[in-house]
Amino acid sequence: MASAVKETRADKVFVFCNYIYLILAFIVVAYPIIYIISASISDPKLVNSGEMWLFPKGITFEGYARVFDNAKIWSGYKNTIIYTVVGTLVNLIVTLPAAYALSRKDFVGRNFFMAMFMVTMFFGGGLVPGYLLVKNLGLINSMWALILPGAASVWNIIVARTFFQSTIPNELQEAAQIDGCTNMRLFIKIVLPLSAPIIAVMALFYGVGHWNSYFGALIYLNEEAKYPLQMILRQILVLQEMSAETTGAAVNSSVAAALNNKAEVASLIKYAVIIVSTLPVIVVYPFLQRYFVQGVMIGSVKG
Repeated sequence: MASAVKETRADKVFVFCNYIYLILAFIVVAYPIIYIISASISDPKLVNSGEMWLFPKGITFEGYARVFDNAKIWSGYKNTIIYTVVGTLVNLIVTLPAAYALSRKDFVGRNFFMAMFMVTMFFGGGLVPGYLLVKNLGLINSMWALILPGAASVWNIIVARTFFQSTIPNELQEAAQIDGCTNMRLFIKIVLPLSAPIIAVMALFYGVGHWNSYFGALIYLNEEAKYPLQMILRQILVLQEMSAETTGAAVNSSVAAALNNKAEVASLIKYAVIIVSTLPVIVVYPFLQRYFVQGVMIGSVKG
C-alpha cells in the first residue's frame, strides 16, 4: 500500500493560514446575514441603540406581521415574480441561440458578429439616450421597459458560447445533419437537453439580476402599482430616513415621540422586508447549485 505523503512544515503553515483566512471570510459574510435576521425579530429600540449586535433581543414578530399585512409589499412581490420569470425567459431565449450560433464553426461571419457584441461591452449610449430610446419605443411605464433593454448580456453570451464549444462535439452535429436534422431541431432536440448546466447558470445569473433590480423601475415606471419589491423596499428606507431627520428637528416632545416610534416601526419593517425579499433566492439556489458548480468550471479543463 502506498504511504501517505508527509506534509512539510511549510505545507502545514500554508494549510493553517488557509483555515484562518476561510474562517475570517466566513465571519465577514455570515455576520451581516445573522445581524439582519436577528434585527428583523428584535425590539427596534435595542437594535437602534446598539444593544443587539448579533443574536436577537426582545423578540417580536411585529415587523413580519406588518409586512404581510401591507398590500404594497404583496403587490411588489407579485410584480417582482412576474418581471423575474418573464425577464429570465426572454434572456434565455435570446442568449442561448445567439451563443450556440456563435459557437458553430460553419457560421459565416461569426467573428464579425462577436466583435460587434464585444464593442457594446465597452461603449454605450448612456442613461439619457437609453431613456429616450425606451420612450420612443413606447415602453415607458410598462414591464417591457425593464426587460427588453437588458434582454442579453454579452458576457453571458461569451460564457454560453464557451460551454457549447467545449461540450457539444462537432461529430454530434455532423451525425445529426447526416440524418436530416435541421439546425433548429438540432438545437432544440439535442443541444438544449445536453446543456442543463449552462441553462441553470444563465437562469440563476439573470434571475438574481431581475430580482434585485430597482434602478430600471425607478427610471421607467410611473405607477406605484407596477413597482417591484425592491422599489417598495427603497420607499421604506427613504421614509425611515425622512422620519429620523424630522424627529431630530422636532421641538414638541409628543410629536417627536410619535415620529420616533414611527421610525422604529419602519426600521423593524425594513429588516423584515430584506429577509422576505431575499428568501426566495436563497431557497432556489440549492436546487441549482449542482448545475452552477458545473457551469462555473466551463473551460477550466482542456484535453
